[in-house]
Amino acid sequence: MSYPLDPDFRLGFSDLRVSAAGLTRPECVLALSGGELVAAHGAGGYTTWRAGESPRHVLPADGNPHRYVPNGIALSKRGKVLFANLGSELGGIFQIDGDGTVEPVVETVDGAPMPPTNFVLEDERGAIWFTVSTRMRPRARAWTRRVADGFIGVADASGSRILANGLGYTNEIAFSPDGKWLYVNETYAQKTSRFELQPGPALGPKEVVCQFEGADFPDGLCFDAFGGVWVTCVGSNRVIVIRPDGSTQVVLEDLDDEYARYLASRYAADSLTPEDMATTGRSRLKSVSSLVFGGPGNKTAYLGCLLGDAVLSFDSPVAGAPTTNWNRSLR
Repeated sequence: MSYPLDPDFRLGFSDLRVSAAGLTRPECVLALSGGELVAAHGAGGYTTWRAGESPRHVLPADGNPHRYVPNGIALSKRGKVLFANLGSELGGIFQIDGDGTVEPVVETVDGAPMPPTNFVLEDERGAIWFTVSTRMRPRARAWTRRVADGFIGVADASGSRILANGLGYTNEIAFSPDGKWLYVNETYAQKTSRFELQPGPALGPKEVVCQFEGADFPDGLCFDAFGGVWVTCVGSNRVIVIRPDGSTQVVLEDLDDEYARYLASRYAADSLTPEDMATTGRSRLKSVSSLVFGGPGNKTAYLGCLLGDAVLSFDSPVAGAPTTNWNRSLR
């Protein structure tokens, strides 16, 4: 079967809708089959809403929300929101209940304290998979192709351990729809890579799926129902599809060409700074960091971002593949 996404399909900012506004650093977005949407909340918890309804914010009840900086989020089989904590010092995986109660889930890996943690998902067997982008402090020291100290880990009944090491700023991970591969974005190596899933669980050797260039720094990724990989790029503010034949297609961009060239030059000189990445220039996408399919027919794409206060959406011509969160519900 040929891949059904029209190679000429392309959107601009005017094609987007606001799904929810008044949010705080909605870096990661989940879509559930029951119609709920969930986004990370930068003040320590999460935000949930349904189409046409106002968002509801759930923040830690311990009075110390700034201890937590939720980055990637997931929904556990128990209906709790899991979040990867990207604090300046404290890392790990935590869960937060609907009443704001926060509990640690994974605090160490291979017996050592978890560094600031980027992303999390829970598989169908209940194992928790997570990424750490870098061991560098501050993290911006790893915003270069010369540093590759990120890793992918898993926590299950056998303990918490690293499965793949030496990655170039490890970011989002996703299981392929056929269950054979774990895909990962290496943001500042500018790569989307994959590993064969093996019993254990274990991972086979790394394979590079796509090498990006310029100011395309891959952050979020998810699959459509036909094997396409939809990648969000901070820096360039693009959504790029890696088609099953390996070719790439820009399907959304709101590009500030001058600023993108500036970022690319800073990256080439190994001199990117937090100040460089703290703005998107004239782009209105506000550092697009994640994409998830949901809505009727799983054909609405929702976009998370690092620097904005809204989740935007657009109609996709192809349906998304269900994620591990899809058939779960908040409790």
